[in-house]
Amino acid sequence: MSLNEMSFFPLDNPVLVFSLLLFIILVTPYIFRKIKIPHIVGLIIAGSLIGENGIHLMERESIQLYGTVGLLYIMFLAGLEIDMADFKKNKNKSFIFGMYTFLIPMTLGILSSYYILGLNLLTSVLIASCYASHTLVTYPIITKYGVTKNRSVNVAVGGTVVTDVLALLVLAVIVAINGGDLSLEFWVNLIIRFSVFVTIVTYVFPMLARWFLKRESDHISQYLFVLGLVFLAGFLSEISYVEAIIGAFLTGLALNQLIPATSALKNRIEFIGHAIFIPIFLIGVGMLINFRAFFTDTFTIMVAITMVIVATIAKFSAAFLAQKSFKYSKNEKYIIFGLSNSQAAATLAAILVGYRIGMIDVSIINGATLMILVTCTIASFATEKGASGLAVLDNKSEKDEELDNVPERILIPISHPDTYEELINLGLILKNKKYKNNIYAVNIINSQENNQEQETKSRDLLQKASKLVAATDQSLHDILRYDININHGIFNTAKEKKITDIIIGIHHKAGLTDTFLGKLTEGLLAESVANTYIYHSVQPFNTIKRMIIMIPSKAEEEIGFQDFLKKIWNMAENTSLKFIIYASETVNEIFSLNKGSHSIDLEMINFTDWNDFLIVSGKLDMNSGLMVFMSRPGTISRNDAMDKITKYLNKYFNKHNYILYFPIQEIVIRDKKRK
Repeated sequence: MSLNEMSFFPLDNPVLVFSLLLFIILVTPYIFRKIKIPHIVGLIIAGSLIGENGIHLMERESIQLYGTVGLLYIMFLAGLEIDMADFKKNKNKSFIFGMYTFLIPMTLGILSSYYILGLNLLTSVLIASCYASHTLVTYPIITKYGVTKNRSVNVAVGGTVVTDVLALLVLAVIVAINGGDLSLEFWVNLIIRFSVFVTIVTYVFPMLARWFLKRESDHISQYLFVLGLVFLAGFLSEISYVEAIIGAFLTGLALNQLIPATSALKNRIEFIGHAIFIPIFLIGVGMLINFRAFFTDTFTIMVAITMVIVATIAKFSAAFLAQKSFKYSKNEKYIIFGLSNSQAAATLAAILVGYRIGMIDVSIINGATLMILVTCTIASFATEKGASGLAVLDNKSEKDEELDNVPERILIPISHPDTYEELINLGLILKNKKYKNNIYAVNIINSQENNQEQETKSRDLLQKASKLVAATDQSLHDILRYDININHGIFNTAKEKKITDIIIGIHHKAGLTDTFLGKLTEGLLAESVANTYIYHSVQPFNTIKRMIIMIPSKAEEEIGFQDFLKKIWNMAENTSLKFIIYASETVNEIFSLNKGSHSIDLEMINFTDWNDFLIVSGKLDMNSGLMVFMSRPGTISRNDAMDKITKYLNKYFNKHNYILYFPIQEIVIRDKKRK
């Protein structure tokens, strides 16, 4: 008795279906990794084997919901991963590549369908739109190798939006022509709906998300809210005559700044997508493939061969032109080709719509499904080659850089349950991503008191901090310390653990008092054991749009200036903040010379008169933050106006997030060299 004849196949029990899917997702990558084939291809092949065109273990309809979620997840993550500063810088290149990867496939597609396959002109245009569109099926490979910030990825993803929108608009026009509905009313309706949709997603969604994230700290609620916006955007996209994938991508762009790369929320979004929804989508793609058709119908074979060749040549030509136009490397060319060659979602949408309205037959559907398998396979190998090549170069440069740098270690003293989370988040944003597990949290108990209740509360607070860091796929070094006072405890911990940076929090209700700063100046800051950040938070850091940075003259001569500069680059890497620098011409020149190697949205203003410090208040709004480079008395960059900073911050900036940076001093550097 065959599997199809057994009464319990295809599976209809949702528990059993989901269990089987999970085991396929678990085992497939392991098997295909052994034979050096990208696991994405393995999941598609697994889908073709278990689907109704294979041994028919389950129906595609039983996983269609999960597959749809996975498809939107891919596009949402692509928008979320984009470096916005780099995206703005490369937007013209994205548009150019988008036109390359739209016009070349459209031209070759129309000619091949009309002259080789003998289809009529309207059907030829429909088939050509399938070649023009593509799906970022291989994007998980980019994520695996950690090269999502590379310029070629941004260009390829931006070009995907351009070509997919144009291809789907072509599809909408073809359907209207076929139904005799192409009129002025159609165009007006299309333009109005699409414009309203883009406006809502681009402007309304970020405002809603910022409002929600300021008021809701529960991570599960945040995740559900974000996912709700993704699918709402998908629906708005569909009623605007374009596919839901466009809405998901635009939502990723809209929320990009609000979900930092190092945040627990970002880690949860990626984890669930890559673990469940995206693999199920790939399995669903495989279930469409019908290998039997290629042994019964010669026209199907001809269609499949033609579609595979045309799609591959067209997309490779577009990637080759992009490489030559933008002077990119071979690895970047492979990435652009790999990301743009895989045909899936938009292709299926066009093919199925054409079949529904009677423009194409089953042979073309079968040919298109084989094209999906082959192009996804080729794209996987190309993406793997390009991404691994870039990753090797990045790792080499990082290792070379590590030889000249002291490893980064960040210490966060935590004592209050209302402030520890924002302090940890700031630590994650300031840290360099190449250093893992380099955050330390310390809670200090007065050694002269024997308070069991205080120790229990301290351990509980450290445990909460550990869970928060663990949610970002890292671990926290938690330290419970008994010492004579807080300053002494922080100082001793910093020396013992070779800390490079200390983040100290101010409760938003207390503000920055002269007493608080005085104790730090007399104690911890006087010792200058590490670069010190004093952080006042009134709203989550990820809801800030701009960071205004005040830097005094001669700051570049301070020992800790280079560390400060690196932290700015780290913040730019981990967030999508716009930075406005108020500094001397010399300091601004240093920023200008260095910004070319970093993705940063930077505005520089020459400023030296710190007696006019309050001029910066004109640039601050409710979603702006302030960072001030401070100097200790007697140091090179110290000026008398700094004595008024405490008063200014309490009076004019107390409703804003602000950070005071005190750089490490030369006496400590000498001490380290002696040791």
